[in-house]
Amino acid sequence: MKRLIIILSIIIGLVQTTMGQENEPRKKVALVLSGGGAKGVAHIGVLKVLEKAGIPIDIITGTSMGSIIGGLYSCGNDAARLDSIVRSQDWSNVLSDKEDLRYQSLKERENQNTYAISTSLKLKKKKRGISGGFILGKNIGKLLNTFTTPYNDSIDFNTLPIPFACVATDVVDNSEHVLHNGVLSEAMRASMSIPGAFAPVRKGNQVLVDGGLRNNYPADVAKEMGADYIIGVSVAAKLRDADHLGSTTDILLQIVDFSTKNKLDDNMAITDIPIIVNTEGYSTASFTPSAIDTLIQRGEDAAMAHWDEIVALKEKLHLSQVPQHQHVVSNATLSDNPTYKIGQLSFVNMTPSDAYFIRTKFKLKEGNTIDTERIHLITTSICLDLFYQSADFHVDNDAIEMPDGTKAARIKFFAGEKKTNKMNVGVRFDTEEIVALQTNIAFPIRKKVPMELDFTLRLGKRIKAKVDWELHPSNFITPTLTLAYQHNDYNLYEYGDRAYDLTYNRLTGSAAPLTFNVRNFHFNIGAAIDYYFNYNLLLDQVKEHYMEMPDHEHFISYFANVNYNSENEWYFPTRGSKFSARYAYYTDNFVKLNDKLGMSEVSAMWRTNIPIGKHFAIQPMFYGRLLHTDNSPIILCNIMGGEWFGHYIEQQLPFAGMGHIELQWDKFLAAQMQAQYSLTTNNIIQLKFAVAQDGDKYEEVFKSKTMLGSSLSYYYNALSGPVGASVGYSNVTKKPYFYVNIGYVF
Repeated sequence: MKRLIIILSIIIGLVQTTMGQENEPRKKVALVLSGGGAKGVAHIGVLKVLEKAGIPIDIITGTSMGSIIGGLYSCGNDAARLDSIVRSQDWSNVLSDKEDLRYQSLKERENQNTYAISTSLKLKKKKRGISGGFILGKNIGKLLNTFTTPYNDSIDFNTLPIPFACVATDVVDNSEHVLHNGVLSEAMRASMSIPGAFAPVRKGNQVLVDGGLRNNYPADVAKEMGADYIIGVSVAAKLRDADHLGSTTDILLQIVDFSTKNKLDDNMAITDIPIIVNTEGYSTASFTPSAIDTLIQRGEDAAMAHWDEIVALKEKLHLSQVPQHQHVVSNATLSDNPTYKIGQLSFVNMTPSDAYFIRTKFKLKEGNTIDTERIHLITTSICLDLFYQSADFHVDNDAIEMPDGTKAARIKFFAGEKKTNKMNVGVRFDTEEIVALQTNIAFPIRKKVPMELDFTLRLGKRIKAKVDWELHPSNFITPTLTLAYQHNDYNLYEYGDRAYDLTYNRLTGSAAPLTFNVRNFHFNIGAAIDYYFNYNLLLDQVKEHYMEMPDHEHFISYFANVNYNSENEWYFPTRGSKFSARYAYYTDNFVKLNDKLGMSEVSAMWRTNIPIGKHFAIQPMFYGRLLHTDNSPIILCNIMGGEWFGHYIEQQLPFAGMGHIELQWDKFLAAQMQAQYSLTTNNIIQLKFAVAQDGDKYEEVFKSKTMLGSSLSYYYNALSGPVGASVGYSNVTKKPYFYVNIGYVF
């Protein structure tokens, strides 16, 4: 009996112990993610290992890039989805304020690929706005807002699927500010606002910038939120020794790195599993595809080095199964284009007339449907057509009950500060013109019929001053009046030798009452008056090159132009097609030219892109210009050579292998095959082969000597425009040429 009582006592004790363990709440695990710019994508590799091990994450804290990865993970994006997000972005666009090219008209796309700097002039003193950084952060804000859906309202971050907090620095008093609530995307945006680079986030009397200045590895914040175990990931760079502090940049980076060490030792001391990722060789700006691949892999490798500790932690938590990540199905996906039924539309921080303009332009009406692409078109229009500094949106799906009992979406558009103008600045260098500067200032005039005044000034070997007046009476119709002055100075070559130096002035007035701009398509019909004067022609010593130029001459022309461009890049496309065509009729008295039938111009160009694999594309192109007249004026003659259409003179037709420009006969036809290979995202090699025929009459075109040319180019596609060089040769010049270009082309 005594033995039975002892056995029963042991069994009861074991049962009580087991029940106690089952009733005892599981201890909380926190994940701490440090800042480090692009190096922070390594956090995704660590998350993959933690998911594989089955470690539950109960709390996330982060700073800067750590706040972005942590915030996206906390609201439902698992490691695989985060991997897809970072790989699918055009980071050069995300980390700028440029509008998405996919949602711009051809005119705006051309402006964006002409000017390196876009800003607004302060014509009068205004109330304080969001400023203080070279980049406003419009695009990174849109990205964060998209992938934190449906948590876009002001919320308590403890109510997220995984409780979250991030750190920012208040530069008003240099204090650490921990964000536990608010708009999630805005909190992440504040935490990563590198001073000077990104504009700070202003909240009341606080001016918030990158949290790395005060607490780059916020393990203490995780502890305060109730963490029992802390897994921490640091991607911070190692401090440089004296031998590696040889430049000003090295010293400045060392000072920045020192500031991020604040509180680091104390926070590392309370971390149970500290994971230090080797990020040597990479910087805060290493967002290239190859860098992202390597950094994510290094994150996995660093976590796997702690695999035994991670497994031991899982055993401490008494976990027998791998818990699933608390994934939330977000409205934002990587590939689809969600459509919503409009239940309610509102425009925040926009005037009634501006809201009416958007409603009218995009035919917005409650009860209709709208997709995400069209929503992005609207935010782009708010910035470009209405001159707001920024624009965003929020969709609350199924929030409105319609009269027919169906559910519909509440859609809000948010506009930033209103600009009174928009200023663009472009600078370029090439071996032909040396240096050129071009500025453009646009002023919107929002009346019953909206209109816009555009002023353009170009300085360099070629001088231009132009005023455009555009009306916007309907969605895509923009009748345009133009007044322009040009001073041109260029050299004309004959078979590779300089034969003429021509300078002249030109005044142009034109009206295009039928002008249409629709995304990839531009079309206009109109008339122009051109007055050429102060001709100055210097000739070489070859007798056959002698020609007489009038003191002045004028032309009255009627024209129709059509342009189509669906290419994915302006300078280095790999997909899409481009087409342009022009017809013009030139006279000197509205009907005739030199008392004869006027001169007709027919020109066209077609190019398409055929991608072959991920890095290679071929681009066949056909183009030509045909003049129909007995004696074409030299100022309107065909000009061949150079890298781009219309670069030095309006009718210029490029030709591979010919660095300068030469006069050609009235009938000119050409074809080009280009092979383009991308070494990396921004390093491009182009190989071109061109063939051309010309003649004074059609029957002479294919009887003349065939012109052949080729060129090899290397370019780096920089944010300030293409930087590169070309070498080439043609059987026309019979000389090699070398050409260097820095900056956008204008």
